[in-house]
Order: sequence, then structure tokens, then C-alpha cells
Amino acid sequence: QVQLVESGGGLVQAGGSLRVSCAASGRIFSSSAMGWFRQAPGKEREVVAAIGWSDSTTYYADSVKGRFTISRDNAKNTIYLQMNSLKPEDTAVFYCAAAREQGISTTPGYYYYWGQGTQVPVSS
Repeated sequence: QVQLVESGGGLVQAGGSLRVSCAASGRIFSSSAMGWFRQAPGKEREVVAAIGWSDSTTYYADSVKGRFTISRDNAKNTIYLQMNSLKPEDTAVFYCAAAREQGISTTPGYYYYWGQGTQVPVSS
């Protein structure tokens, strides 16, 4: 069983930075693709970034390219999302997710395990 626990969310001003983390339990972590998703009030969950099992493959949504960076530390079973130049439209609950496969995907249904989410409100 894999458990994912996000941390690091919180209120931030527009233009600020924040790093959210996702700690995973279970041996599947090092061979799994991981992703960060977000869901704003009244909107569908959308992919923010994803990273392959070897961290050489990454994906970023157009809305966050150049501002967000996804990374993973397999030794610590943790992935990170560094968010810079935050905008009010980035306000959402951020979720990390783990797949059972090595390749990345932008589809929420591809990911089997999900964290409980961490709130990131960005004030203007």
C-alpha cells in the first residue's frame, strides 16, 4: 500500500514562492511516475507537472512553465513542487499522485495513489 502525504501549502502573496512536498511510503515510489495536480473551486482537477521514475522526463502545464519546477528525491521517497512568481489564479488545492507505471501522463485516471491535498491560496 502506498500512502502520499503533502505538506508545505499555505497563504502566499502574488509574486511570492512556495515549495510543496509529497512524502511517499511504500517501495513503489522509486519506480513510479509522479504528478502534481491542482483543483480550484468549481473547476476540474488539472495536471500541473509530472515526472518520470528516473526524473529525466518531466511535463509542465503551459500555465506554469518557467515558474514551477518538479523534482524528486528517490532516497527520501519525496517529490517537490517549487512554485515561483505565484499568481492569484494559481489558488487551488494541490495534490500529489503516484502511478503504477514508470512513464508520465497528464491524465488523472492514470495515477493510482493520491494524497489528501494541501491548500495554496495566493492573495493579490
